[in-house]
Amino acid sequence: MSLGLLQNTLLPHFTAIPLSISKSHKLSFTFPHNRNPTFTGRRSLVLRGQNSCSKSESIQLITESMDLKKEVTELNKNLYEHIEPYATGFLKVSDLHTIYWEQSGNPSGHPVVFLHGGPGGGTSPSNRRFFDPEFYRIILFDQRGAGKSTPHACLEENTTWDLIKDIEKLREHLKIPEWQVFGGSWGSTLALAYSQSHPDKVTGIVLRGIFLLRKKEIDWFYEGGAAAIYPDAWEPFRDLIPENERACFVNAYHKRLNSDDLNTQYAAARAWTMWEMMTAHLLPNEETIKRGDNDAFSLAFARIENHYFVNKGFFSTDSYLLDNIDKIKHINTVIVQGRYDCCCPMMSAWDLHKAWPEAEFKVVPDAGHSANEPGIAAELVAANEKLKNIIKNA
Repeated sequence: MSLGLLQNTLLPHFTAIPLSISKSHKLSFTFPHNRNPTFTGRRSLVLRGQNSCSKSESIQLITESMDLKKEVTELNKNLYEHIEPYATGFLKVSDLHTIYWEQSGNPSGHPVVFLHGGPGGGTSPSNRRFFDPEFYRIILFDQRGAGKSTPHACLEENTTWDLIKDIEKLREHLKIPEWQVFGGSWGSTLALAYSQSHPDKVTGIVLRGIFLLRKKEIDWFYEGGAAAIYPDAWEPFRDLIPENERACFVNAYHKRLNSDDLNTQYAAARAWTMWEMMTAHLLPNEETIKRGDNDAFSLAFARIENHYFVNKGFFSTDSYLLDNIDKIKHINTVIVQGRYDCCCPMMSAWDLHKAWPEAEFKVVPDAGHSANEPGIAAELVAANEKLKNIIKNA
């Protein structure tokens, strides 16, 4: 069957479909949407002739292509309605730390754990909306020192490995054998580290705004790289630090965020947090920017972030997460990345994609960093829908 005949047979059922045929006779269809990123699906089709086909074969091709279109159009990309938790609680994870947790959605559904960003960002009610509440048992929790967890903004006994232990303690506390893992920004870092530590407990992974916590990523955002794009937002962050301390802004802020003077801590926390809030969206978002004015939020966000960055994420090597990808390559995973993400630039998602080609990689062409940007939110919902369908059809 010629390529022209194949296109004439299939294309009436789709719009703007780039078409390619591999030697194994697999067709790759890309369906552009108005503002959302493309969805790519693969379907093997039987081709009995190279340059011609029978009427029955044409019908088979049409039927399968229509089935694929139906499969794609039925993949929801809309955020779900606001819901309230059906259970909340606090779990004492050490002599010092107690973490807040909540469950919403279907108590008998497939468990999914949401790992928030920062570190230190905490969860919010809108985080529940990425998941189908009829299918998923949605677990949110605030990591050590963040959100409703206590003690607030505490840096003691607060490392990546402590958080991984907390996730396991929470899973066991809720009597969950295994669960799906969802994380964005720092949440993607923690999702990778947790999944690599406990791959047998993970049924699927959704990652957004990839952050591998390498030196070049920290330097890009905190040592002047992103300032080339946001000079207006950078200057207040820069100007809080005297010129003779600007060789390393992360260290200079560490000194102030750990000052004995609370006012010095708050001033540094506001500047640190405002810098990130002003760069998190492709288009300015006033609601996000206002979070930088909240002293309680800013203190935890800035202190805990800075603490992790000064300590290089508590990883033994700069490329630790990439070096251990083989441990989780078998897990169904979707990676969602905003093309114009200035907080966690796409170089990290690209490096992860190259190391892990088995994972589905979605680049949102008109988005920055935030999960709340329309294109990213749509692909995060779709990613959960895809994993849901895999589970349902298993």
